[in-house]
Amino acid sequence: MIIRIMSEGQYRMPSGHLDQLNDLDAQVVLAVAQGDQAHFQTTYAQMLDFVRQQGEPVAATELVESDVILPAPDLELKEAQQLFKGEGIIPG
Repeated sequence: MIIRIMSEGQYRMPSGHLDQLNDLDAQVVLAVAQGDQAHFQTTYAQMLDFVRQQGEPVAATELVESDVILPAPDLELKEAQQLFKGEGIIPG
């Protein structure tokens, strides 16, 4: 799966990490649903860090379509409420 973090770049995420990524996505959805700014910021930062650490950066010269696009790290709770709902952003 190719994941783009807006304003940063793309990462190739091994399928073996998708369950953990989905768990983080669910935590972000819960924080957003509760309107908990502090918990949202913490869990969203953890989600982005997970992608950065477990994913392999895609070279800027390699053109591949993103399967998932995550908002920039400075995402505000109000904006997140439009994106993180239901089952979240990560498919599966």
